[in-house]
Amino acid sequence: MTTIDDHADLLSGEQVRLSEAGARDFFELLKPRVMSLVVFTAFAGLLLAPGQINPFIAAIAILCIAVGAGASGALNMWYDADIDAVMSRTARRPIPDGRILPQEALAFGLTLSTFSVAILGLVVNWFAAGLLAFTIFFYAVVYTMWLKRSTPQNIVIGGASGAFPPMIGWACVTGGVSLDSVLLFLIIFLWTPAHFWALALFKMRDYGAVGIPMMPNVAGEGSTKNQILVYAVLTAACGVSPALTGLVGWGYGVFAAVLGIVFVGCSIAVRQMPDGDEKMLPAKRMFAYSVVYLFAIFTALILAHYAGPLLDRLAGAA
Repeated sequence: MTTIDDHADLLSGEQVRLSEAGARDFFELLKPRVMSLVVFTAFAGLLLAPGQINPFIAAIAILCIAVGAGASGALNMWYDADIDAVMSRTARRPIPDGRILPQEALAFGLTLSTFSVAILGLVVNWFAAGLLAFTIFFYAVVYTMWLKRSTPQNIVIGGASGAFPPMIGWACVTGGVSLDSVLLFLIIFLWTPAHFWALALFKMRDYGAVGIPMMPNVAGEGSTKNQILVYAVLTAACGVSPALTGLVGWGYGVFAAVLGIVFVGCSIAVRQMPDGDEKMLPAKRMFAYSVVYLFAIFTALILAHYAGPLLDRLAGAA
């Protein structure tokens, strides 16, 4: 039976050749599905921020954030190649699958990190660039190299890295942060544990096989389900908060409340799921809905930001 150590020896052994990886393999290193969420929430932060930004500069800013997010993904895959090789969900990633060599992924990630931060600083502003650099460092070093393998709170603390993009987008326009940008951060930060612990429930065996201390493996299914419910409630409440601060109108608030109620309902269904349930259907449904929830929340924020003033003008004209 092949062990993690066997894969680690293979992946870390001396390589004297370059792989024959194509562009598609390197693109896969960027974690494009995760990148799409990062880009979208960063774009939302940029659009919601007060002030103006040149469209060309805005496009460069979003591109730099996307490249920085991809760099984080490449560095994560480089460091996690040993456990990725064992887990069924990740075994076909480019490094464990043998399509890309570890040192190629490392060089790729470091190069993209450097260029994305430098260009964002030179073209947009250095505050936003500093936030992007910190986000890459937090995900690649603090989360991937430290928290992920050392504490069941890995997702809670490490989730901050995925919550920074709207703040970076906001900072690209304003050169700083504000209460509203912090609320955008908190929506994602509070959403992350419920989202990932739902996944961890039906991937417990994979995480257990590689020794990653995910919450279900350490605290048990019951405790994890209770915590998912708590974070779902907090996420639903925070999701409505932009209407309370005046960032958007109450039409958004009502819509966000409905989305949040469904999110909490999914978490209640997970909590009622028997321990040891082989199918884990409620957890799978919650994981799927959580992605829909986040995209819907940020889409609604963008629409409300632009539709609100338009509706006010139409009402005034009438």
